[in-house]
Amino acid sequence: MYDALCQTCLVLVVAVVGVALAAPNPQEHYGPPQPSYQPEPTYKAAPHKEEPPKPYAFDYGVQDSYSGANFGHAENSDGKAITGSYQVALPDGRIQKVTYVADHYNGFQANVEYEGEAKYPENTPYKGSQPSYQPPQPSYRPQPSYSPPSYSAKEAEVETQQDVYSIDDPAPQEYL
Repeated sequence: MYDALCQTCLVLVVAVVGVALAAPNPQEHYGPPQPSYQPEPTYKAAPHKEEPPKPYAFDYGVQDSYSGANFGHAENSDGKAITGSYQVALPDGRIQKVTYVADHYNGFQANVEYEGEAKYPENTPYKGSQPSYQPPQPSYRPQPSYSPPSYSAKEAEVETQQDVYSIDDPAPQEYL
């Protein structure tokens, strides 16, 4: 009897330990990681050094007889005021010349001049050729791959109906 009691206690202890191990552990749960707050990096702007304006000069030009391109640009600066000019050949045959001055006191001032006279081509209506469409000719003659069905239709018998009412032509009336 003592042996059976020990076995029962052993089974009971093993069952209780098994249930205890199978129970969920409320302390172990997943969550997002805690943010780590670090101080913001400090940025310092580079020291700005005001530089005096520097004088410059440039010019370029294009004159291509094949394409008809004709333009140019020239500009000078003494550090305070900018003077320059540019020219371009317009599609109507004239040449547009612009001279300008720009400074901090007067702003941008331009003088525009045109050389030559505008010439426009004569306007003639477009006369295109008439389309000549020929439908394509097939290089083969398609043949059906089956024989067409044949039907024997009965001729329909149609009964004509006689007029039920006859109307006599009325005699003309005499008018006074």
